[in-house]
Amino acid sequence: MVSNALVAVVVGLGLGVFLQKGRFCFVHAFRDLFAFKDTRVTKAVLVATTLTMLFWSVAYALGYYREFWTPGWGLTGLVGGFVFGVGMTYAGGCASGTLYRAGQGYLHFWLTLLFMGVGYVAFTVAFPTLEPAYFEPLTFGAGASLFALSPIPAPALALLVAAGVVLVYATIVGRAREPRGDRPHGRAAKLTLAAALAPVAGLRSLARGTKAYLRGFAEIDDWKAASRRPWDPRTAALGITALAVLWFTQVSIVGVTGPEARWTGYLLQQVGVDAGSFEYWGSVLFQGEGIGITVDMLMIASVIVGAFLAAVWSGDFSVRVPKRRRVPNAVVGGFLMGAGSRLAPGCNIGNVYSGLAELSIHSFVATIGIVAGVYATTHWIYREVGCAI
Repeated sequence: MVSNALVAVVVGLGLGVFLQKGRFCFVHAFRDLFAFKDTRVTKAVLVATTLTMLFWSVAYALGYYREFWTPGWGLTGLVGGFVFGVGMTYAGGCASGTLYRAGQGYLHFWLTLLFMGVGYVAFTVAFPTLEPAYFEPLTFGAGASLFALSPIPAPALALLVAAGVVLVYATIVGRAREPRGDRPHGRAAKLTLAAALAPVAGLRSLARGTKAYLRGFAEIDDWKAASRRPWDPRTAALGITALAVLWFTQVSIVGVTGPEARWTGYLLQQVGVDAGSFEYWGSVLFQGEGIGITVDMLMIASVIVGAFLAAVWSGDFSVRVPKRRRVPNAVVGGFLMGAGSRLAPGCNIGNVYSGLAELSIHSFVATIGIVAGVYATTHWIYREVGCAI
């Protein structure tokens, strides 16, 4: 338990630093893509997810992993994911983005966390009704990872999926860069050599940027200046990947809202509520072992601390009071995030990042729901000026 607790603190602090320094938020990744065609954070999410999938596949093949998280798949992922996607876009931050901004001093996101807790409570109270009326009829199959189902070795499957990601990315880049006048009428743009090599060029650019950044560490003054500047999101993605691999080999996949829901039950227990008497907390989240602090709860708390330390070092920390007109975003968005993450189940980290990296069938469905929720809400928010996509 001591070693797992140490790993939890190290991983949590590290994630907080990388999230804060890289401004790594899934709302930015999807909303900025839809609204402005800004793919900077979107590319970082793709890099982090794809690299994590490759490393996790090797760990799985060698037996160096603890467990997958594979809920049953069905329309619950689509419905709950959509609700969560709407909530995180309206709130202005995803599950992980809310944590690092809370550590950075934004009271808006502390309020978001509070109402995510309200969402967890509402779901817990309704769970005995939702189990037969929602989960059972809308769950079509047992959860599983394609790594476990595939007849080919997990690393080979991961490489095939990664190649597919590169092909899709290259096709999109080629289609975006080809002049309209050069496209055959009524036909999709052809995949050009330049487009196919775009991901490779991107990696070379990342390598050059990382080398230049590391050169700044040669002198003390340069080191201080470099460490205080924001980092390229793709650089942060590499750090997040390394920590996710460590967590996967020692504990499980990385998740946020599950541990947060446990924290909600634990804190209510401390003020006199018998959280263990509620089926969802007692039997599902804490698995009948009593209400207490688990290693993933410790890890999530450490994320906030890590983001706080990074923000203080960078000069980014400041207690920021939300504007009155933004309070409904934190209240409503937070509630939808909390409830939606339980209806799915899982959030952007559990499903889009970790779930896709472990090739979970449930997470493929939930990711569609989350992205659809972000897309719909982005178009509603920018309805007067329009979206780029």
